[in-house]
Amino acid sequence: MKSDKVIRTAECSCGQVFLTCNGDPERTSICHCFECQKRTGSVFGVQARFKKGQLKYSGEMASYVRIADSGNQVHYYFCPKCSTTMLLTLSSCPDDWVVPVGVFQQQDLPLPSFSVYEERQHQWVKFDCQMEHVQ
Repeated sequence: MKSDKVIRTAECSCGQVFLTCNGDPERTSICHCFECQKRTGSVFGVQARFKKGQLKYSGEMASYVRIADSGNQVHYYFCPKCSTTMLLTLSSCPDDWVVPVGVFQQQDLPLPSFSVYEERQHQWVKFDCQMEHVQ
């Protein structure tokens, strides 16, 4: 059940970009694609998807656009001072903001319910929660 009363905040490493998210995300997911591995410097990315109306931000952000395997555009928005990725948008979901979970100051987001690019998952990565696996 979604709650509009939950307010979560996030900021970049240097504090120049600040986000406020009202309510719960549409979903929290894990992505094992090579681009998320590069973006995070880790072996997967974890992100929360919010409707654009749920999110406000302040501070200057730079952007980068890449073409996904699907042919759709992925826009990355990051702090130009510290390079922390703060937001992503997908041309296939124009009403959503995708927020990397690691930028949140609260650790109360729902467990990931969705996982993609598992064929690129490092063999030693294991999760003990139940989630939908998408091919």
